[in-house]
Amino acid sequence: MFFSVYNSFTFLIIIPGIILSIWAQSRIRNTYATYSKVPGSNGISAGEFVSVMLGQNGADGVQIGQVRGSLTDHYDPKRKTIFLSEGVISSTSIAALAIAAHEAGHALQYAKGYTPVKIRGALVPVVNIISSLAFPLIILGGIMRYTPLVSFAAYVFLAICIFQLVTLPVEINASRRALDNIHASHVLNDEEITGAKKVLSAAAMTYLAALLITFLQFVGFSALSRRN
Repeated sequence: MFFSVYNSFTFLIIIPGIILSIWAQSRIRNTYATYSKVPGSNGISAGEFVSVMLGQNGADGVQIGQVRGSLTDHYDPKRKTIFLSEGVISSTSIAALAIAAHEAGHALQYAKGYTPVKIRGALVPVVNIISSLAFPLIILGGIMRYTPLVSFAAYVFLAICIFQLVTLPVEINASRRALDNIHASHVLNDEEITGAKKVLSAAAMTYLAALLITFLQFVGFSALSRRN
């Protein structure tokens, strides 16, 4: 009975989040596909520009590495390494430059002591632990029909939601740093920068969609715990 109530009630609540998530994922892939075929007028590769961007901002200790996959680019603060995907690192496309500069933006956040990224970094291990507890708690709560476990699961989703909320300004700031450096370095002209903005905006929507889904799950579990 518990699972039937959960499945019907919670699924209905998170439908808007699922729709937004599907749309956001489709938008980033389509936008990336479009601008990955448009080369920047400067001719510099994404990997080369990241190296220039780091040097201009006094972050010479940051390394650049390569990672497999598509849209798997990320910055690892522990290893002080920007990992660029195979389709980005040697590409001169608008999409590649925007994505690589965004990851370099994260490296600069750590180098400059940007407070929100420090808060996010401190929360990562805690959120990883509580995230791993979420679904076992759902299953246990369902099997045992034990309402306190459902309430606890709701607070787990709330904690994840807070983490994702902190992540948003970090991502937005990294994109701003990316665009500022692209503009200052003249690696893209004004029309090409508009394309770079579209790529970064589409990527930001995926974070917003994830936040909405998590928040709606929190709302669903909170309402379910009160029902039971």
